[in-house]
Amino acid sequence: MIKKVSDAFKNGKAFIPFITAGDAGLDNTEKFILEMEKAGADLVEIGIPFSDPIAEGVVIQEADLRSLENGTTTDGVFDMVKDLRTKTAMPLVFMTYLNPVYHYGYEKFFSKCETVGISGIIIPDLPYEEKGECTDIAASHGVDVISMIAPTSEDRIKKIAADAKGFIYLVSSMGVTGVRNEIKTDLTSIIKSIREVTDTPVAVGFGIHSPEQAHRMYEIADGAIVGSAIVKLVEKYGNEAGPYIYDYVKEMKDA
Repeated sequence: MIKKVSDAFKNGKAFIPFITAGDAGLDNTEKFILEMEKAGADLVEIGIPFSDPIAEGVVIQEADLRSLENGTTTDGVFDMVKDLRTKTAMPLVFMTYLNPVYHYGYEKFFSKCETVGISGIIIPDLPYEEKGECTDIAASHGVDVISMIAPTSEDRIKKIAADAKGFIYLVSSMGVTGVRNEIKTDLTSIIKSIREVTDTPVAVGFGIHSPEQAHRMYEIADGAIVGSAIVKLVEKYGNEAGPYIYDYVKEMKDA
């Protein structure tokens, strides 16, 4: 049985890696995701490439461009997930931008998510005030629209957290994705505010790349999200990245 997003947090702290679909080819994306699962990943974010990923730093921007140059399409990503689902029941979520979902058609997109077994979606450029245009359709197909919370005002944090589904993606720092040597945001206070209005799990992302940072996130939150560090491994090793991804994910999960 395909697991829900919330299932990723049932056995303790969750490690959530991200990978850009089609970077090094969709066949390799599938292999890399299975390596992540073997190494202990609890949920995997699969990036559908987009030509203008405004929340991403240069590492993931370049991965999106490589993927698009490889001919990756949204339908191709769906086909990859369909095949992947014959090999794993692990929770899987998409991460992409509103434009590809809108142009695909909300009903068609989320219906296909349900068919292939995608349990959630993260849309960084979907404003909280406008999320209603796709959340109801997504929910009708069993897909959680994951809320992102940035270090903003306490009132807004609580407002977004109160109706969050699946898990809350807490952005560690203002700015775009990418490796950071130090995270200075007072995440403990933000998580305290979130806990006052919901028991939805909180996972922290943006900038996390070392076991020490992962351990720190596990001490204050329910999970850690890592993207750029894994994408760098794909960039460096290409088709041969599988063992390196396995070792990295295992080290981060063990932390």
